[in-house]
Amino acid sequence: MEEIRAKTGRKDRRVKQRAHILDRYLLTQMAPPFAIALLAMLVALLLERLLSLFDYLASAGSSLATCIALLTDLLPHYFGIALPAALCIAVFLTIRGMSDNNEIDALQAGRVSLMRISRPFMIVGLLLGTASVFLYGYIQPVARYDYRAGFYFAEHTGWAPHLQAGMFASTSRKAVMTADSVSHAGTRLKRVFIREVSPSGVAHIITAQTGALTISEKTRSTRLDLWNGEIVDDPFQATHPHKPTVTHFEHVVRVIDRPDKKTAFRTRGADERELTLLELAHDLRYGLPGIEYRTLRAEMDFRMARAIAIPFIPPLAVALAINARRRKSVWGLIAVAVILIGFDQTLMFGHSLASTGRLPIWLAIWVPEALFCIGCLAALLRRSRGSWRRRLLKRAAA
Repeated sequence: MEEIRAKTGRKDRRVKQRAHILDRYLLTQMAPPFAIALLAMLVALLLERLLSLFDYLASAGSSLATCIALLTDLLPHYFGIALPAALCIAVFLTIRGMSDNNEIDALQAGRVSLMRISRPFMIVGLLLGTASVFLYGYIQPVARYDYRAGFYFAEHTGWAPHLQAGMFASTSRKAVMTADSVSHAGTRLKRVFIREVSPSGVAHIITAQTGALTISEKTRSTRLDLWNGEIVDDPFQATHPHKPTVTHFEHVVRVIDRPDKKTAFRTRGADERELTLLELAHDLRYGLPGIEYRTLRAEMDFRMARAIAIPFIPPLAVALAINARRRKSVWGLIAVAVILIGFDQTLMFGHSLASTGRLPIWLAIWVPEALFCIGCLAALLRRSRGSWRRRLLKRAAA
């Protein structure tokens, strides 16, 4: 009896060891396409926004550091879009490659079902779904507010005028400037003239051969660099007037306008998409002025539905990646793309309908969620059952 138990234990250990080897092999095969797909999608999503941001900020006189900071704030948003898509692509390519090399047939001949093959992918999806709760619930709301605040300061803070050659522009109540030649969207100046009256009544007249306007990142104000010019101080309105003085310079830096604290960006929370999950739960209980209850509830359910759907993506990819024998088709990849994009758009449309009260939340969000999750599992079960049926028919024919 003890010998039988020992043999059974050794057999169970061998089975578990084989299972661990299979899981490691599948995950090793999935890791490279997942990393490549995630990186490629992030680059593709950020590229279009990068061009528009760079063009706008360059015309406003902002620096490259502002553009990089705004792109960093956009990363969590695009990461949430690219993560499910990269998981689907990685699982699909892994199973498609194994199917083309007859590895799936070999595993099924060894009594390994498609459900068992999908298990490590589903575990990865469950881990990514759990991480997405933190991403959608905490990182994205704060990053969205930081992006809006950074864009507001880049757009409104400081003075970045679009000067025209030969025309005067007021930089403050007691200062005007003009330039004979203007280029690079008003940021490169030639033959500059500035007149400014200080509170003590001294008029500062500045002339320079060239100048450049940029927004300073440290003071969040407009910085004016001037080269090869003169400064004339004329105390004509001062209490104790003196003779005018002339100062020659090669390079001087002036801050045209320092921002007032009153112009600071609003506090976070005016938009429900800027609230974290804990803040949404608190506001759902106690209310939030300016935002209706159904809007807050639709936002919370929408985030949870997106995170819950991620673990069900691998079964769908596995089911549609299996190729028929001696037939290579791209319809599986097209079907996966159409289903994922259609589900995402349906969920977003349902979120907008639920937040405005046109549809109840369970119908607008959770019904499409349930259909998607059940459909993914049903597709895998149907494919797995079809594989077992073909194997039984082969055995009967043999």
